[in-house]
Amino acid sequence: MSNFFIDTNTKQITFTDNRFYATEDGINVPSVTTILSAYPKDAHFYSWLKQVGTEADEIRDEAGRRGSVVHSLTERYDAGEEVNLLDNGGNIGYKLAEWTMFERYVDFRNNFPLDIIHSEYNIISPKLGFAGTIDRVIQMDGVNILVDIKTSNTIYDHYWCQLAAYKKLMQEQYHSINVIDKVAILWLNAKTRTAGKKDQIQGPGWQLIIRDTGLVEENDWELFKCTHQLWLAQNGDMQPKMKSYSLTHKL
Repeated sequence: MSNFFIDTNTKQITFTDNRFYATEDGINVPSVTTILSAYPKDAHFYSWLKQVGTEADEIRDEAGRRGSVVHSLTERYDAGEEVNLLDNGGNIGYKLAEWTMFERYVDFRNNFPLDIIHSEYNIISPKLGFAGTIDRVIQMDGVNILVDIKTSNTIYDHYWCQLAAYKKLMQEQYHSINVIDKVAILWLNAKTRTAGKKDQIQGPGWQLIIRDTGLVEENDWELFKCTHQLWLAQNGDMQPKMKSYSLTHKL
């Protein structure tokens, strides 16, 4: 989803608020991740916040930037593009942590045959009241799995609420409760050292964590709905912010 649109008639570019998605009718709904900002923080978060102090914003922003870069690399790779570490000038184009996580994604793709049904798939639902971008829907051994790619240091509980909400978006989009069989997180910063045994799907530094279907339906979706209500209570009148600039200037 582009976070800007260009009007060639007025020669303006407008940057949209990435916390919201807009329908063709101009209806704005919050993103799933925006809603989950209201999910209660646990004691570990406040302990971390106390440890890092004033550097918290910088650490958060760098983690977000790294995640965006890795997502972009994997998307380009899945689209069939040749992805290079070096730029045209022979300079290293990515940080080591970013390229390492991308290598782990390539290892996953090379060792576990799958078909990609959707990649970076945007769904907006005024009926449900939220929207989101689904990283991947893949098919492995005839099973449709909704996958979210994570590069964080740990797997947080609210990630599963995010996936439950994405599953609901897919079900409404396709008018079927059977469009997604399972949800999973592809963790590219896992603590694994070796390939998995038996039914485990993992490799050095990465792991596909598949959620129990019952937990998704009975626990994760209910928690998301509660968090959605909490977000609405706090931010129900929030409107997206937009900034417009001229495409050209001349004295």
